[in-house]
Amino acid sequence: MIFRSKLMWWCVLLTYCTMVNCRGLITLQKEPVPLKSIEVEVEVRDHVATVVSTLNYENKEDKPIEAVFVFPLPGDAAVCHFSAKIGQKEIVAEVKEKQKAREEYDDALSSGQQAFLLEESEQSPDIFSLSVGSLPPGESASIRLEYVTELAVQADDGLRFCLPAVLNPRYQPQGSEGASVQVTSVPASLVPYNLSFSARLSSPRPVSKVESSCSLDPLQYLNTEQTQATVKLAAGHKFDRDVELLIYYKDAHQPTAVVEAGQASAKPGTLMGDPVVMLSLYPEFPQAVMSSVASHGEFVLLLDRSGSMESPMDNTESQDRIGSARDTLLLLLKSLPMGCYFNIYSFGSIYERIFPKSVEYNEETMEEALKKVEAMNADLGGTEILEPLKEIYSQPTIPNQPRQLFVFTDGEVGNTKQVINLVKKNSGSHRCFSFGIGEGASSALINGLAKEGGGHAQFITGKERMQPKVMQSLRFALQPAVVDVSVKWDVPKGVSVTVLSPPITALFQGQRSLIYAQLTGQSSEAAEGCVTVKYSLAGHPSQNQLHFNLTPAEDTGLTVHRLAARTLIRSLEMEEKECTGEQGEGVKKKVVEVSVQSGVSSVFTAFIAVNKGDGEAIQGPLVRRNVPTPMMMTHVLKSSMIQFAHSPVKKMRAQSMAQQLSNDMEKEEMGAWSMPQWLSKWFHEECSEKEEKEEFSLKQPPRDPLLQLISLQKASGSWELDSALAAALGKTSKEVEKPKPASVNQEVWATILALIWLHGSKMDAQDEWELLAMKAVSWLRAQNAPCVTECVEAGNTLLGFNVKKDALGL
Repeated sequence: MIFRSKLMWWCVLLTYCTMVNCRGLITLQKEPVPLKSIEVEVEVRDHVATVVSTLNYENKEDKPIEAVFVFPLPGDAAVCHFSAKIGQKEIVAEVKEKQKAREEYDDALSSGQQAFLLEESEQSPDIFSLSVGSLPPGESASIRLEYVTELAVQADDGLRFCLPAVLNPRYQPQGSEGASVQVTSVPASLVPYNLSFSARLSSPRPVSKVESSCSLDPLQYLNTEQTQATVKLAAGHKFDRDVELLIYYKDAHQPTAVVEAGQASAKPGTLMGDPVVMLSLYPEFPQAVMSSVASHGEFVLLLDRSGSMESPMDNTESQDRIGSARDTLLLLLKSLPMGCYFNIYSFGSIYERIFPKSVEYNEETMEEALKKVEAMNADLGGTEILEPLKEIYSQPTIPNQPRQLFVFTDGEVGNTKQVINLVKKNSGSHRCFSFGIGEGASSALINGLAKEGGGHAQFITGKERMQPKVMQSLRFALQPAVVDVSVKWDVPKGVSVTVLSPPITALFQGQRSLIYAQLTGQSSEAAEGCVTVKYSLAGHPSQNQLHFNLTPAEDTGLTVHRLAARTLIRSLEMEEKECTGEQGEGVKKKVVEVSVQSGVSSVFTAFIAVNKGDGEAIQGPLVRRNVPTPMMMTHVLKSSMIQFAHSPVKKMRAQSMAQQLSNDMEKEEMGAWSMPQWLSKWFHEECSEKEEKEEFSLKQPPRDPLLQLISLQKASGSWELDSALAAALGKTSKEVEKPKPASVNQEVWATILALIWLHGSKMDAQDEWELLAMKAVSWLRAQNAPCVTECVEAGNTLLGFNVKKDALGL
């Protein structure tokens, strides 16, 4: 027993050290961190953001250093400027082929020159590495990094901007391509540099509000029309979590077109020399189609059960990620239509599935699935998503049941590009809806899955509920798939159009589709163009049209060109993955050419800047200093400790101790090497089986009343009249049974009561239960039940509401 405890203790300690990379903690305690502060200025124009980050370095040591900072950026960002300022001298970096840039950097350092290198990870486009080389003792340097990015449309029509801070270790499966990304991390609140952040917003439409997961100063309007505004982070913010802004415009999401003039110094006929147009399309579908819900489909749910899913949604005692995911799967299963097919896979270092193949959705299969979902924990080890995806795609599709894949993960994957490439190869057989859970989820993975899978991506962070976002995606999945999409351009004679975006494969009501195109040539005719998007929806041909002025807009810089270049580069990178030999080399050469010409980063290029001044060579060997990024410390401790907790109580103790240990470390009340005593204390706590059961029952949190009611619904959409339903409604069995009209059967009465309760007490969560309520209404109509009006009146009296029959859909 003692041997087993010690063995487990050392396993946890080893797991912890491997995941955290203890060097980050040592650096924090014993080595100076040269990065002192980060200043971020954001300019948002409608749905596009330009982000300028200034990283201030100072070497307070008595020897020259090389500072290496591995940090996250949005996965779809176009990094377009990198420069270093030393004293009064500014060195602007150039984009070069990656190997050449690395050689130039190494040569500069070996000859005693200062050099700066910025490169994108080969595994995931949302991770960058910045090397500041040969910073002499006592010297400072300011690094300026600029990128542009599109803002994603959220379920409530807000636009989401995220400045990522948290970079959790990415799990690299054995045998995957490329080297793993080495991340140096510290507890989130011990990050040794501070952040200042401000944003300026402008749009043709008024800015109605800005919300954030962080504390903000009040929104300041700059004009009476309220089309321009500024916002800042409140004083005292620590860069210990992602900075998320949700921006809301009045009358948002109108189709728009922006034509941007080419770069004056660039050659006409090239991407940067010609005008580029950015079209933002928001398709409007017929109301008859939108109000109908499909009663078929194959729904495959893929759940991350790696150890990190045991951590909380944010850095507090909030619900853990796996618990939120379980609740969400309950809601999803209850909302599926009768007659569809479904299956549930879960994965970690291995993967499991509930059924050998997708089964028809009915009461029996739903109940079997729910029992297994309730028993799911974050106990499957690493984050190997590739193998379960291969297994899902190997299963033949079911005729007349379009496949819809829902992926739930905290996104800590090292082989991002392999995963996305697999989804792209199978995009013709399914739609993929992805959900990034918690701080540090890879935006490259989550957005890439949805983009290549023709679906929709959602991120759930902080105290957000997962359920509303997942139900929005289910509504999208239940919409008929848009097929036969074509884009037709009508431009004056003398002007030609080269489309830079990949073909549109997915359209959803109210969701933006972006098209970038290069406009070559000139015309003497009226400077107006038109684009028509045609598609088929539910067997009916439809189209959306947008007219636009070909005259370039003023004062747009090169933002549109850079976003267009980024789009083209990403498409070519995906193409290169599928090519071999000379063909692959040709595509790679094209990527490097576009990247160098546009000044936008790619996986095959890097930014390199060398200070070729007349000063003396820097003497002495360089000392490497890793700049740490913030990481959710509770997240790491829980995921490592929980692996060795073999009972419910032990798991709860692991969660509680991880939180306490994390808090003490973040308050600097203990160091990394005090941890053995904590782990030893945890492992040597013993309690009897009886004590465990009693303690576990006492600590179980009460279930949310809404989820309690939903859990009782049958697959058909009805409820049974029993003591569980009575308790969920806050009544006794006698109180619920007594007012039932005599001619009405119990299931009809129970179902009407459940609908009244939902409408009467949970209208603020209607997005979550709307689909299962529709299923209940359909079931009631099929019963041709008598006395529905009388039931509604009696139900209102019993429950104390005044819900109208029409409001229930009856």
